[in-house]
Amino acid sequence: MKYSKRMKESVLRKVLPPENRSVSDVAMEMGISEQTIYSWKRQAENGTLSMEGTGSPRDTVQLERYNLLLESKSLGEENLGAWLREKGLHSEHLTLWQQEIQDTLSNKDTTIMEENRRLKKEKKELERELRRKEKALAEMAALVTLKKKADAIWGDKGDE
Repeated sequence: MKYSKRMKESVLRKVLPPENRSVSDVAMEMGISEQTIYSWKRQAENGTLSMEGTGSPRDTVQLERYNLLLESKSLGEENLGAWLREKGLHSEHLTLWQQEIQDTLSNKDTTIMEENRRLKKEKKELERELRRKEKALAEMAALVTLKKKADAIWGDKGDE
């Protein structure tokens, strides 16, 4: 698979200084094999890295899509067509990406709400269990105290 120039630059910025992130982390985040990233890194250091590739809009990662959306929103209507041609995109891509980002954000909200609900329920159960154990501990402490008093009054059965 050929990767776009933007994709290669993005990956190399994360792997090389000043970020110096691990190749395995970047590979997992971007969905690219570690070997490919190591190859790009080696080629970049040698100066032989080819930054050409088919820049298919389907191959762009979500962060890159978000940045492209922001960039497109800053352009006027008359400059948008030229910008889209320059980037190799269609206006439908922008609409689709915007919808994907909105869906992701709304899913994240519901996920957070579900997680919050689950954690509240778990907290309530743990508090109930803690109260039960505290009662059992208090009861046991009272029994030990009563046993000590009974032994002091009547003496140990083992003393006879």
